[in-house]
Amino acid sequence: MQADPNAGADLQAPPVPRFIGSNIYRNSSYGRMHPLRVPRVPTVMDLTRAMGWVAPGQYLSSPRARPAALHAWHDPAYVAALQQAEADGAVSDAVRARFHLGTAANPVYPEVFRRPATAAGASILAGQLLRDGGVIHSPGGGTHHGLPDRANGFCYLNDAVLAVLSLRHAGASRVAYVDIDAHHCDGVEHAFACDPDTLLVSVHEERRWPFTGALTDRGAGQVWNLPVPRGFNDTEMRAVLDRLILPRVAGFRPDAIVLQCGSDMLEEDPLSRLSLSNNAHFDVVRALRPLSARFLVLGGGGYNPWSVGRCWSGVWATLNGHEIPDRLPPDAEAVLRGLHWSGHRHGKAPPDHWFTTLRDAPREGPVRPAITDRLRSLDARAASWV
Repeated sequence: MQADPNAGADLQAPPVPRFIGSNIYRNSSYGRMHPLRVPRVPTVMDLTRAMGWVAPGQYLSSPRARPAALHAWHDPAYVAALQQAEADGAVSDAVRARFHLGTAANPVYPEVFRRPATAAGASILAGQLLRDGGVIHSPGGGTHHGLPDRANGFCYLNDAVLAVLSLRHAGASRVAYVDIDAHHCDGVEHAFACDPDTLLVSVHEERRWPFTGALTDRGAGQVWNLPVPRGFNDTEMRAVLDRLILPRVAGFRPDAIVLQCGSDMLEEDPLSRLSLSNNAHFDVVRALRPLSARFLVLGGGGYNPWSVGRCWSGVWATLNGHEIPDRLPPDAEAVLRGLHWSGHRHGKAPPDHWFTTLRDAPREGPVRPAITDRLRSLDARAASWV
């Protein structure tokens, strides 16, 4: 009897998740008063290592994307202006007006090209590495506001768009992009709203900058926006996950999923008025993981160094199936106690659980009519397409 060449294939262990990071994020800041003055990616790198959650071979150092790779979506003139801004340390009035560089939101700082180009390089590399399947976490990514020819909303390049394009180049014909940042993914929607092979699902705070992402947006039919009210809680996110995110992604049958996992939806974040615990993020990550052989989880917004570090480290634990302990070991606690948040009142006397735990206490609550009515509207739209 001839041996079955596929025998035992189902028993082969799946590839371990990989973490893409970089030391460029250490001691790199947008400026002492900018919301992105806080350490984020280094905290996740140090915290996950202190927990013993990074095995040999799991960590990859991000390359820096070259200008030619960035031109896959970004205007060459803009990329050149960004490089020149870093070289000169300043921009002219004309460059500021044309490319939105050197503004309060998008300042010129010493790594103004190298840092976003590193995040972009990570996303491009992730697409290539996921050619044959797998899971990648790139917390430095998620710069979803960047536009082809200008900086926008703290984002100089759009690594999320470049990730989708890289996955396409690696053979993923249909890509689902899910965004749970407090701010709408205007740059990504700009790129793919009219592309029927890209599913866009965004859950974001209503009446929050950039004031895009309306419930009625459709694009080519694969745009699903859900603006949510202030105080959005864990119970409401669970309803959104069950009634919007999972049905739309599963029905799309994607070859790859990109999740932008911004942590500014958490209650402690200074730039939103939402009330999620990080359990909601872990639940979204866990639920999406089985829906595609290729899964890329990016960072995004998040401006409280403790809530960002704890959330994205918990995301990495979730991707790996690690148990999150009730009390952190001393080395991990030392990472969190070493953080500083200058210029904000919560940085003066942080609550003790920001140092000693990773998982937030649940923040449950009622599912308000604003949520159920909007979900019902999206359900009706989905039914009309059947």
